[in-house]
Amino acid sequence: MSGEELRKRFETAFMPNYGVPPVVLARGEGCRVWDAGGREYLDLIAGIAVSSLGHGHPALVEAVSAQVATLAHTSNLFLHEPEVLLAERLRELLGGDGRVFFANSGTEANECALKLAIKYGGQNGRTYFVAAENGFHGRTMGALSLTGKASIREPFGPFALDVRFVPYGDAAALEAAVDENCAAVFLEPAQGEAGVVPPPEGYFTAAREICDATGALFVADEIQSAIGRTGTWFAFQHENAKPDILSLAKGLGGGLPIGACIAFGPHGDLFAKGDHGSTFGGNPVSAAAALAVLDTIEADGLLANAAAVGEILAEGLDGIDHPLLAGVRGRGLWRAAVLTGPHAAAVETAARAAGFLVNALQPDALRIAPPLVLTAEQARSFTGAFPAILDAAQNGREG
Repeated sequence: MSGEELRKRFETAFMPNYGVPPVVLARGEGCRVWDAGGREYLDLIAGIAVSSLGHGHPALVEAVSAQVATLAHTSNLFLHEPEVLLAERLRELLGGDGRVFFANSGTEANECALKLAIKYGGQNGRTYFVAAENGFHGRTMGALSLTGKASIREPFGPFALDVRFVPYGDAAALEAAVDENCAAVFLEPAQGEAGVVPPPEGYFTAAREICDATGALFVADEIQSAIGRTGTWFAFQHENAKPDILSLAKGLGGGLPIGACIAFGPHGDLFAKGDHGSTFGGNPVSAAAALAVLDTIEADGLLANAAAVGEILAEGLDGIDHPLLAGVRGRGLWRAAVLTGPHAAAVETAARAAGFLVNALQPDALRIAPPLVLTAEQARSFTGAFPAILDAAQNGREG
């Protein structure tokens, strides 16, 4: 079926919330993908920071194939080995502490975190929550109530929870907002959907200290940032500001749907039997995929690769002098090319025409979140081509 025909059928069959995607992908290998017409692209999106090992990685293919042929699903009525091994592996990476709940996605991991925080608040007379302006925690109703992006939040209000939003990165504003009546503070280590916006150095440490002083739970949303994306297993490790509750998803499954909520210390015991559940959470195939991802990241040194190749990307972009490019921000293989104005859609289109897939995340920011297996040569091929891409975007806008 041709790409054009698929797009027409997509438009007829699906709700209009996504629009019609511009490219029909047919296959992938490593960091490269091919569309339905056979055109090749360097994938610098990785399914929105999901495909940690790229496409068709032998370890992932083997793990998923073997598991689906053995036992594909059990529900939460029965246990199976991959889910136990994965929970134990995550605990090991987090210092041996924590109790795990598996879900299907990031928003569901955050729903679990929110329910834990609500129960904690109810037990301790705490009535409100604090989150960041322009933060993103998901689109289901609980997670959306914590999401500080007005354009996606407000059409679906009002919300049952009292959530107070503070400017991201402002430790003084956070301290002023959190007192002994606050149940939990929800923060990303860098705001992903806002444009890969990092906070000032020490912000996560300050948040940890504020929560310690007031007794509020500190919840770290690492849906995008964890599993090696910033050069460490978890982004909070850059400041060693361990949260009370951690949410994960995206890169954990390497392309298979899985989310995880991990609560530390006594907070891991907040749920009683029947308080929460998921039919598909911890699915054997997704758990096997996640184990393969973790094993491969460790065996192939992909944490170091993410840090080193991420610096190559940043240095290459920093070295470009162009009227459309203001700079680059982020860490590891989680970057944003920051533009001087609302040029992101035009630059995304020009990059695609040049054989590179990037994401116009904000009007003035492009997300670059490639597979962790991206090579230095591939990174340089993009930064080398980027000036011409910017020229094409500028000429297209002026024309």
